[in-house]
Amino acid sequence: MGAQLRVYKRRIRSVTATKKITKAMEMIAASRVVKAQRKVAASTPYATELTRAVTAVGTGSNTKHPLTTQAETVVRSAVLLLTSDRGLAGAFNSNAIKAAEQLTARLEAEGKQVDTYIVGRRGLAHYNFRERKVAESWSGFTDEPSYADAKKVAGPLIEAIEKDTAEGGVDELHIVFTEFVSMMTQTALDDRLLPLSLDEVAKESAPKGEILPLYDFEPSAEDVLDALLPRYVESRVYNALLQSAASKHAATRRAMKSATDNAGELIETLSRLANAARQAEITQEISEIVGGSAALADATAGSDR
Repeated sequence: MGAQLRVYKRRIRSVTATKKITKAMEMIAASRVVKAQRKVAASTPYATELTRAVTAVGTGSNTKHPLTTQAETVVRSAVLLLTSDRGLAGAFNSNAIKAAEQLTARLEAEGKQVDTYIVGRRGLAHYNFRERKVAESWSGFTDEPSYADAKKVAGPLIEAIEKDTAEGGVDELHIVFTEFVSMMTQTALDDRLLPLSLDEVAKESAPKGEILPLYDFEPSAEDVLDALLPRYVESRVYNALLQSAASKHAATRRAMKSATDNAGELIETLSRLANAARQAEITQEISEIVGGSAALADATAGSDR
């Protein structure tokens, strides 16, 4: 019984230490998700207005540009997958990877070649383990991405979209990230960044009954689109990175809270088992004392006779 009690006590100490770690991680994730939410709220209006500006240029001119014009035959597509550098976030990374694989399968079924770009060590490890080709990858900033990080990611994508497909360029750009809906809900989704679907964006951005303004472009609409292309891609990638970071922190907070609750329940169970073992040990000791006392009494009575 004593050995069993020592095992229970050792397990209780181990689970208690784990509970302290998960509780600390839960509190850290809770503080980070608030900061990430603020950054998302601050960056979204800029990305939205920049999309409206691109839409205005595209709908107000007949210029053919990679930003607004769909290629007649799409040969190659680029898919940017956003994951995290660390785990302990429930199904956050697996959901994003699953969405990227479904998108890749759909594009390949349409006869398109797919170049995969990955942000985050978890996504890169998944593709490397399965020996899948990755065009380029980035890591080290997924918890707190900056605009400089977004520019670093967007640079190769812009170069690929500006190249001809015969030289290794792409005709369209897709992004897979996790959208932050609420503290309890984060949704992995895919979105086509380039070329823009002008009709859909115009319907979403323009209120009903609003008359869209007319624009004059100087020096030309094509020059304006050339200037807006990197800004548009960078802003959308930055917003997606922030959304992904906020979603990751929320998922980590939820996972660590669940782990902390489970650790508390396990400690209670082990404590009851330890109490039962201690009670059994005490009962056994009392029984041994009573038995020994009775045997001693019988021995004394026998000697007196």
